[in-house]
Amino acid sequence: SEDYDKIMGLDIGADDYITKPFNPMELLARVNSNIRRFYKFKEKDEDSSDKIVVGSISLDLLSKSVHIDGKEISLTQTEYGILELLMKNIGRVYNLDQIYEHVWNEPAIDSKTVTVHIRRIREKIEIDPKNPRYLQVAWGLGYKFVDPYKGE
Repeated sequence: SEDYDKIMGLDIGADDYITKPFNPMELLARVNSNIRRFYKFKEKDEDSSDKIVVGSISLDLLSKSVHIDGKEISLTQTEYGILELLMKNIGRVYNLDQIYEHVWNEPAIDSKTVTVHIRRIREKIEIDPKNPRYLQVAWGLGYKFVDPYKGE
């Protein structure tokens, strides 16, 4: 119950302290309070890290699924990998080699195959694939994913 002991305990990582003699009801209340705080923190953490939402597109990182306006769309593993890379890095331009190396996990051999996958992704996620709102080309540079409602 010395002030020095309390301060030292908190400084080395303790979240709370209780001095002797203690009331068992107070101990139970403090334990329950910490449990509640843990679950609230965990819910916030899961909500923020498990999904990427841009406009009407939602990418679920745990189930590896993509939804548009709540409706699930079917993507191949490669298409999902490209979309995940671009959605995690909104506004950043990736050239074909960078996309290929990230998704295939090998040096770029035939990076032109990326353009075929981009076209297929656009057909699945865009209202008008010829005038894409989300998956845009940066002429001469590569591709980027943008939020049409925020301007990137």
